[in-house]
Amino acid sequence: MIAQQNIETRVEALLQQMTLEEKVSQLVHHSKAIKKLNIKTYNWWNECLHGVARAGLATVFPQAIGMAASWNTQLMYEVATVISDEARAKHHEFERQDKRGIYQGLTHWSPNINIFRDPRWGRGMETYGEDPILTSKLAVAFIKGLQGDDPEYFKVIATPKHFAVHSGPEYSRHYFNAEPSTKDLWQTYLPAFEACIKEAGAYSIMGAYNRLYGEACCASTLLLHKILREQWSFQGFVVSDCGAIHDIFAHHKLTKSKAEAAALAVKSGTDLCCGNEYCDLVEAV
Repeated sequence: MIAQQNIETRVEALLQQMTLEEKVSQLVHHSKAIKKLNIKTYNWWNECLHGVARAGLATVFPQAIGMAASWNTQLMYEVATVISDEARAKHHEFERQDKRGIYQGLTHWSPNINIFRDPRWGRGMETYGEDPILTSKLAVAFIKGLQGDDPEYFKVIATPKHFAVHSGPEYSRHYFNAEPSTKDLWQTYLPAFEACIKEAGAYSIMGAYNRLYGEACCASTLLLHKILREQWSFQGFVVSDCGAIHDIFAHHKLTKSKAEAAALAVKSGTDLCCGNEYCDLVEAV
């Protein structure tokens, strides 16, 4: 009978049967199997910035900064459509082989839409450059090509990153506090993210390592509640950058322990942890 109910009812029924430890095991990127409920292991970590990454042979397109130089949104959409075709095919073949490891799932942590202002940042080539409007247009096209247009099912899930104001010197990204002017925040750093959510319907978004106005981005009331969910009506899930929850207590010094950092992040709106820090939620509870 449960299988015939709508998805919200089915999920709630599953949750009622899960222990605290089992629930927590689903909040890290390498989610464990729960055999009694027929929930299989799943790894949320996949990448496709300019082609399906690290999963065997795939079409490799020019790096993102190179594709951005085309100023061609239709071409970007076609590129992303090819990428999602290959991603789907690879995922189904992995499933047939009972493989569910890293880089084999349907949740892709792309595109990188940070504004590339500082040449010392080591990942500028992953972005679409320094212009918020160009970045917005290309990101929307890319996400639509990835997620597809089926009214019921996503082709794959796109994850614009890193939310937000993340493009400074690489060495300081784990403890840096970004303090842009309000004008710069809204006219430079947020437009592409807003377009990804409102226009492209991205169903996932990745938080950044750094702080914004003193709050860790993966535990930010401003970013995750006021802007993302309240103003932009985001309905998807937030994933942390890898190790970002660790940064909350180890480098930002906002909490005294890993358990407190995990609790702060999950209560602030980060749904999924790339890393193991959310395993401490059992202790936190």
